[in-house]
Amino acid sequence: MTRKLGILTSAICGALLFAAMASAQDVKIGFVNVGRLISESPQATSAMEALQEEFAPRQREIIAMQNTFKEKQTQTQRDLEVMGPEERRNSEQQLRKEERDLSRTQQEFTEDINLRRNEALGKLQRELLREVQIFATNEGFDLVVSSDGVLYASPVIDITEQVLEGLKASYAKQPAAN
Repeated sequence: MTRKLGILTSAICGALLFAAMASAQDVKIGFVNVGRLISESPQATSAMEALQEEFAPRQREIIAMQNTFKEKQTQTQRDLEVMGPEERRNSEQQLRKEERDLSRTQQEFTEDINLRRNEALGKLQRELLREVQIFATNEGFDLVVSSDGVLYASPVIDITEQVLEGLKASYAKQPAAN
């Protein structure tokens, strides 16, 4: 039901957009590949390099922890046969504890870097949107779209007010809900 409503809404919006474009003269439309802007812009490269620098020390620390854990694990495996039952149990418990600590540290690192990456990406997207809007205004574009939707629309083709008036009129005609 929700999907059908979404498709219907998209179809109506598309029809209204084409109707508005047909009545407008010399409508200038552009397309922006946002993914390419993000991957190729110097701002994106700079942001990723800054993230790499910020998290490099923690990444080196985790790699060192992994290597230490592997060495202890190998040493414990070699020594298991000569250990007594209690010493073996203690060594295995210690290994499991260190493995949990390492796993927790890796998970925290992943969460932190993902959080910072999302923050940087959000900032970059706002900057790119602002740049597209400035470019569109300066170059006289009426509509700029991306694969994600409309990035800029000139007031010349904005039919929101007319659609809103129609919605208000049809709402006023409906009987009051009991």
